Amino acid sequence: MIYTTLISTEELAQNLNNPNFAIFDVRFSLDDELWGAQAFQESHIPGARYADLANDLSGEIIEGVTGRRPFPTVASFTETLSNWGITPDTQVICYDAESGLMAASRLWLMFRWMGHEKVAVLDGGLKVWINENRELNQDVRVFTPTVFSPNVREDLFASVDEVDEVRNSAEHCVFDSRGAEGYHGGGKYYDPVRGHIAGAGLADRAEITDSNGLFKSKDELKKRYETLIGAVKPENTIFYCGSGVTAAQNVLAMKYAGFADTKMYIGSWSEWITDPSREIAL
Repeated sequence: MIYTTLISTEELAQNLNNPNFAIFDVRFSLDDELWGAQAFQESHIPGARYADLANDLSGEIIEGVTGRRPFPTVASFTETLSNWGITPDTQVICYDAESGLMAASRLWLMFRWMGHEKVAVLDGGLKVWINENRELNQDVRVFTPTVFSPNVREDLFASVDEVDEVRNSAEHCVFDSRGAEGYHGGGKYYDPVRGHIAGAGLADRAEITDSNGLFKSKDELKKRYETLIGAVKPENTIFYCGSGVTAAQNVLAMKYAGFADTKMYIGSWSEWITDPSREIAL
């Protein structure tokens, strides 16, 4: 069995001792960037390793140019995957505190960026795992470093120039993945400018999951996204968020629902606003 979108807690529990499984704990908090690593040290899913959003999954921030969470370079992330011992046979599992909302979906997307399709997010995340009284400990599985060979997929992403070009096009959709409050410039902000990209619609990623924190059914998600994109092709659909992290959950949900690959604008709002000439709206 190969997992390419989601894996259930039961399926993961059955594979904890599977030598081909590599489990990554990607817990992270924007308010306390040390919290995830500290929480991991206290306890985690047996055998998991910690992947740090700030250090492992992000590259150099260039003030006035990049967003808050740019991707690392291909060379840098290739080195990371090599150090993690990832091979073509490795089934990667990513989880965070809840349902992939913070950084698990981001890591899922990054593996796909590098051409590794055997990657899935734990449905419900650690919250559901704990609610089901499943095992936690401090064990970290050790993998032998390898030489990872990337097959980079730039087709999964949209640049700031592409977003600017298509944001008002009837043949494309650009969606803000934050909640309605943030979309309209309200609530807590980590950026100095409020609002959304002019022409972008709203696709609140919080509506992907049910009251238990699990992804909604494929049928429910299919109907949701069909309503959002209408006749627009999935490959002409672009998601963004505040810093290029949580929008990945929309990309994952559409893939899980059976759509063709969509795109993510990694720079997101925090990059868009670095140029005051780019149009914004409330």
